[in-house]
Amino acid sequence: MTSLAAPPGFVLILGALLLPFAKGRLRSGVLLALPLVTLWLVTQVPDGEILKVSFLGFELVPLRADKLSRLFAFVFALMAFVGGLFALRQARTTELAAAFAYAGSAIGVALAGDLISVFIFWEMMAIGSTLVIWCGSPSARGAGLRYAAIHLFGGVLLMAGIAGEIAASGTTTFSKLDVSTLPRWLILAGFLINTGAPPLSAWLPDAYPEASWSGMVFLSAFTTKAAVYVLLRGFPGVELLIWVGLFMVFYGIVYAILENDMRRILAYSIVNQVGFMVAGIGIGTEMALNGAAAHAFTHIIYKALLLMSAGSVLFMTGRRKCTDLGGLFRTMPLTTLCGIVGALSISSFPLTSGFISKSMIAEGAAEQHLALVWFLLAAASAGVFLHAGIKFPWFVFFHRDSGLRPAEPPINMRLAMLLFSALCISLGMAPGTLYAALPYPVAYVPYTASHVVSQLQLLLFSGLAFFLMLGWLKRTLTITLDTDWLWRRLGPAVLSRLDRGADAAWSTLTAGVLFVAGTLNNSLHRHHGPDGVLGRTWPTGTMALWATLMLCAYLVLSYVGGPLR
Repeated sequence: MTSLAAPPGFVLILGALLLPFAKGRLRSGVLLALPLVTLWLVTQVPDGEILKVSFLGFELVPLRADKLSRLFAFVFALMAFVGGLFALRQARTTELAAAFAYAGSAIGVALAGDLISVFIFWEMMAIGSTLVIWCGSPSARGAGLRYAAIHLFGGVLLMAGIAGEIAASGTTTFSKLDVSTLPRWLILAGFLINTGAPPLSAWLPDAYPEASWSGMVFLSAFTTKAAVYVLLRGFPGVELLIWVGLFMVFYGIVYAILENDMRRILAYSIVNQVGFMVAGIGIGTEMALNGAAAHAFTHIIYKALLLMSAGSVLFMTGRRKCTDLGGLFRTMPLTTLCGIVGALSISSFPLTSGFISKSMIAEGAAEQHLALVWFLLAAASAGVFLHAGIKFPWFVFFHRDSGLRPAEPPINMRLAMLLFSALCISLGMAPGTLYAALPYPVAYVPYTASHVVSQLQLLLFSGLAFFLMLGWLKRTLTITLDTDWLWRRLGPAVLSRLDRGADAAWSTLTAGVLFVAGTLNNSLHRHHGPDGVLGRTWPTGTMALWATLMLCAYLVLSYVGGPLR
């Protein structure tokens, strides 16, 4: 094994700083070479703590590896390569540089061995992903600001939790934690925000679809899956995560079914799929944890494939609403085929990657006799086929003829889709390589007659339900209301009302002060003005009379009060 002096993610982070200076073919070469170098370095990282650094009296471990961290670092580097291949024609070098810094930071999180290093790379991910969003559509600025606000809030919770944990334990080591103290609850909350967990789930479908046709491909891979990794590392077996994950599963299904925007459909689907992983982490057995890790690996690949097919449609047509699309299979057959492969994979169709990973989570629930959890996961699998397995390809590539006749995307985009399509199928047909890379020994056999038949029945009846309810599922130009309505609509409305109330109160106060001041001024003017009793000119005789009276009064008082001194 090669002895490394720095985390492999630094190759992408430092390369991101140099990328703006590369032009033409050099830029394309750098986009492909940097992830490949990083990928090779990840495979060379041995087990154990490789790099230690002293910082503020603490010993940091920015590079530590085992099977779990290497699995995530490998797929992050692979995603950076395929994402770079797909984005070769992206004119915004700023986006590509931010995306590579983002990917390198995610690899840094996966290979970090202490809480402070995790936090540093965590915040670098937030900065990189925000920049990727801002390089997108005209409305990306507002979405990016909301995204940054949510993730800065999560970062504050995480930092507070880490500070409390270090103060209590005296160590920065990142290992398995329970939820027995407030700092650990804060750490868990900071991690869950990045998974898209309730009640802040809406940041993901709000921000990701506003990225460019290539930007969302990168965004789909790193933030949520890095959060899954740290939950696997820090909070396996926390029962609360089962129910958080199940909420995310059904939340994603419901909103994806209602959605008209093809990229928002896939964004809600990310929340749905991460929910399966979070539930598996909550179950906490070796089978369920292996399933969560394997599903994170396969999800990065098939979700990127789906978003590359959607990004190709957006790149070639400039449209993203399902009501504006349809019939594209006529002129985009390869994109359609790759989208179908991704749709089958996310639906856990046999011989695809999703089939060999998601089923391990359900098997973990069955082994623990969690009947309700198992049934809910099975129902959710049917819902996934409805919104991502059928709805996305049907309304985008088939359904009706929109009259659009776009050509296939450029060759680099097609190659990226074909590469991930091949991986989806090869992993589904031969899962042994992935199973061998999982953190715990795997004795699971996905291709049993009962499992294959039951999954096919589930998917076929779900497909039948889709076409029977097609009239209800047809998309219209509507907007779905999510929890972000609270801070996008209700919050500004309340603040506007309070602002108007404050203005009215200030106006009333100033009017009252002016009235009192005016009244006092008039009174003073009436007595002391030129025509006032105390201000006008008096005759000499009157003044002499008053002087005499005052002298008399003084004389009387001097006799009454005693002798003057």
